Amino acid sequence: MKVAIGQDSHAFDFGTKDKKFILGGVVFDGVGPLKGNSDTDVVLHAVTNAVSGITGKNILGKISDEMCKNGIKDSKVYLQEALKYLNEKIVHLSIAIECKTPKIEPKREEMVKSIAKILNINENQIGITATTGEGLTEFGKGNGVSVFACITVE
Repeated sequence: MKVAIGQDSHAFDFGTKDKKFILGGVVFDGVGPLKGNSDTDVVLHAVTNAVSGITGKNILGKISDEMCKNGIKDSKVYLQEALKYLNEKIVHLSIAIECKTPKIEPKREEMVKSIAKILNINENQIGITATTGEGLTEFGKGNGVSVFACITVE
């Protein structure tokens, strides 16, 4: 058994209106986008980093930046690239999201389905929780989104 933690965070880009807000491969309508050179799916970025924690092959950074330069901005592709190096079977994935907005619960089940499909695992192997952190951080105050992902493989 191996366990790894991945983390990522992005600030909101309040000046951009033509970009979508995406978490876990799911579009949230009525929410401003996050800053970044990709689609800024902070959930999939954290999961990608967790997979990289198992494999030792970092995807986010040099590899994803090069992919962005070549027009590949879909975070699903980054996660799929990380999975190429994973030789173990995913047992469980836990995702913890901190943000003031959007509310996660209305889209939680859709996110679980999306992530399960990407990872080719059962939906009951994924847990997603969300908190505002009582507004103690920039994320809880509504300035961005932070995500931790913990993956267990065997």
